Amino acid sequence: MSWLANLSRTYDNHAESIGQFEKKRNGREYALIPISHTTQSAHIEVILNGQGEFLKAEVIVKEEASTIIPCTEAAASRTSAPVPYPLFDKLVYVAGDYASYVGEVKGTPHADYMEQLRTWCTSPYTHRKVESVYRYLEKGTLIADLVEYEVLHVNAGGKLLDKWSSDMEESGKEKPDIFKVIASEQSSAFVRFAVQIPGDTEPRLWRDRAVQQAFIQFYDQQLAETDLCYVTGKQLPYADKHASRIRNSGDKTKLISANDTSGFTFRGRFRTSHDAASVSYEVSQKAHNALKWLIERQSFHLDGRVFLVWGPERLEMPDPLGDIFSYLNEEDEEEAAGDAAHKEYANEVRKALGGYRYDGDYKSNVLIMILDAATPGRLSIVYYRDLNKELFMDRLLKWHESCFWRHQYKKNAQDKYVAFTGAPATRDIAFAAYGPRASDKVVKGLLERMLPCIVDGRPIPIDIVRSAISRASNPVGMDMWEWEKTLSIACALVNKTNEERSFQVSLNKELDDRSYLFGRLLAIADVLERRALGREEKRATNAVRYMNTFAQRPGRTWSVIQSNLQPYQARMGTDAWYLNSLLDEVGAKLKPEEFTDSPLSGLYLLGFYSQRHDLYTSKKNKESEAGNGQDGEQADDSELENDHETNE
Repeated sequence: MSWLANLSRTYDNHAESIGQFEKKRNGREYALIPISHTTQSAHIEVILNGQGEFLKAEVIVKEEASTIIPCTEAAASRTSAPVPYPLFDKLVYVAGDYASYVGEVKGTPHADYMEQLRTWCTSPYTHRKVESVYRYLEKGTLIADLVEYEVLHVNAGGKLLDKWSSDMEESGKEKPDIFKVIASEQSSAFVRFAVQIPGDTEPRLWRDRAVQQAFIQFYDQQLAETDLCYVTGKQLPYADKHASRIRNSGDKTKLISANDTSGFTFRGRFRTSHDAASVSYEVSQKAHNALKWLIERQSFHLDGRVFLVWGPERLEMPDPLGDIFSYLNEEDEEEAAGDAAHKEYANEVRKALGGYRYDGDYKSNVLIMILDAATPGRLSIVYYRDLNKELFMDRLLKWHESCFWRHQYKKNAQDKYVAFTGAPATRDIAFAAYGPRASDKVVKGLLERMLPCIVDGRPIPIDIVRSAISRASNPVGMDMWEWEKTLSIACALVNKTNEERSFQVSLNKELDDRSYLFGRLLAIADVLERRALGREEKRATNAVRYMNTFAQRPGRTWSVIQSNLQPYQARMGTDAWYLNSLLDEVGAKLKPEEFTDSPLSGLYLLGFYSQRHDLYTSKKNKESEAGNGQDGEQADDSELENDHETNE
């Protein structure tokens, strides 16, 4: 029950946001909904005066369609049975002349709607604007007024048009606005009301806090039966039905549901669902409305799965699934791009995350939740953690300090690729492990599996690491940019799995690990051949082409690569002196018994990357010995950047 308590607390902590609409990047509006309310997408807005007289009507554009509507428990769970909403609803409920323009309907939806609205209007919690709506709808002329105002359209027989056909467009008639915003028939249009009263500053009933509060008080009196709330520990009116539409307005799934009274749900254990667990109406409403708001505001969606991180006091929290790049400013980016020592990198990470750590109460919590639906009617909490903020920040810091490498696949504000040192985002890990064409189902599974590695400190699943190493060892099947990205991410994963040895991006010339040394040899061969080919030649080197085989049988494959390298050594002549001597130096570190065909571990990728990076970023002559006057190899990251941008 802690998730309900935390969501309810989040709702109370941000009460000032209740009913305040915000806009998403796509222009759609959302808000923290008051209790006893829900949201619907409205199609038609009807404007009345204080006496309940029709003034005008208009079709609502999709970006402004989100409407906060009063809602009862029964209406929130309605399916095929006609259960009206208290104020705004579809034409079949609010229009007294619906049968004249559409045809006979099952049941008495309009009469039920008017009776419910009349009960509200005659209660002590009525509102004059609601009374204006009731007086207007009593006339039973809603559809007639909408047709006269050319919001709705009828056929030759005086009935509402079912759809707008292409034949009508060919005859020169312009498609009416109502058919641009509604996917089905006109008769299913949802209607909301505004009441213009002189001196009143908010005619829109769905944004009028006084109207919302009036319904909350009215409906609170309808909730008579009480039970022990398992969340608050108090005797309160209980929720018989809980909210749906949690992930989006078309989502029918529920987190809490118990509607099987005739099957085996309670047999032998409970008489009713309340015996199993009872949640008060107020807590259920607050928790579900807060969850809907948070999902709209700051969640990440993938194939129906929702990833959400928030704090009950401070909503914004660093995303454990993201990378450190998004938290760096331009100065930090320049520092992170350099070949900094691990201590300097750790300082940058601490500085980037420090704003979250020290903002607000250090005793506050961070909540992490993953939601997904296995069936159309049931929503489950796949993953949930309630962590102290200090503990969360410590674990996040440890992740970024241990699963790091140097990457060059992010763009800055100037839309240029920049290098940064840090842990890759989990979605980029999915890219490295499964490729760019992996299905969303596969990617969301990886994201769920990686989250405990970040938040709980569990080891990275070995199959993910092996898959990334395998793809990084097969550059021939990828474009250059794709391979470079896969390689750096694979190096980060390998670095994490060898956390106790604390590898750095900078070359470790003292390390005598067999796989690391073989990786260095491969990098030197790659750089030597690339220098011999020149910038104009873009084909893969022998070292790159044989990389996959090299990882499996390094002894035999190195002999082949070395043989193929000889023409390029001869072409470069004395210019290859330094690289040739480096090959001899690294090869001499390998013991004779290590020069075998036993497969290499993922450490060879670290040796390959670090050695190549060291050669490409040299800023001075490597050697000038014995009076030879040989110029050392000088290059910078521009060689890699040019390849990256050319192949992007």
